[in-house]
Amino acid sequence: MVTIVVPVFNEEESLKYFYEELINTFSNETIKYEVIFIDDGSDDSSLEILKTFENQNKNVRVFAFRKNRGKSEALLYGFLKARGEYILTMDADLQDKPSEGLSLLKKLREGNDHISGWRKVRKDTGLKILFSRVFNTLVSLIFGLRFHDYNCGLKAYTKEAAKSLKLYGGLHRFIPLILYQQGFKVGEMPVSHGQRRFGKSKFGISKVWKDLPDMLTMIFLIKYSNRPLHFFGVAGFMFLFIGFGILIYLTFAKIFYGEGIGDRPIIFLGILLMLTGFQTLFTGFLADLTINISQRETKEFYLKYSSKD
Repeated sequence: MVTIVVPVFNEEESLKYFYEELINTFSNETIKYEVIFIDDGSDDSSLEILKTFENQNKNVRVFAFRKNRGKSEALLYGFLKARGEYILTMDADLQDKPSEGLSLLKKLREGNDHISGWRKVRKDTGLKILFSRVFNTLVSLIFGLRFHDYNCGLKAYTKEAAKSLKLYGGLHRFIPLILYQQGFKVGEMPVSHGQRRFGKSKFGISKVWKDLPDMLTMIFLIKYSNRPLHFFGVAGFMFLFIGFGILIYLTFAKIFYGEGIGDRPIIFLGILLMLTGFQTLFTGFLADLTINISQRETKEFYLKYSSKD
């Protein structure tokens, strides 16, 4: 069975057309399917429209958050409720074509764990396309996983891959990378992309500034989540080294040249850097200790194969 997870936020104008296209696509196939709509705190009539779909079709289930929690948590809840062996995600704004989901499923069954859509010819504003290309290029360079389109809403997963994800904040933008780091086989394929016909895009200039902290979060989670002292240690020793160097210089200046140093601002900088270095190192020790203790009981292993116990 295939589970189709659709996060929805204020899409009242497009929902009816999207639903009709989605159901027509999968009803014409011999695939057993279910559709899970996650209403992410919409304040228009989206939820009421979704309830009519649920009443009309036994294959449709609807869940609604009391307030907007973001796409990551909507997807996470959809994965939690999914019953299918394969899971598709797509947006409800009609820019994602439901028929493309069948192509992703076919590619997925060739031995992949996750296939992400690549909107090769995008029908978005020039500013949105520019920021997307910069984001995809940066992520590819930093993490070494070359993807043209990390944030396409049209994606296919095996059940195991989808349910391994723990998403929050803006981490849905890094799904292929997260799965790749867990050892899953990931790939992408070109999909068609439609012009937005209804509603307004959720993209705003503020979203750009949210991507930067999320990227830093990913750097820390992937490279230092199990060894935070390596991250804090480097920063701490750097502060200590610079601060110690300043204080040694001032000491020599005082002893050998008789210079007055008590009223020089640089001495306060040296002391500040030394204190900052010790605090950063101590933070790293505490983080390392906390993770070590917590993982004794909660550590997760992503196995490719396991013998029966």
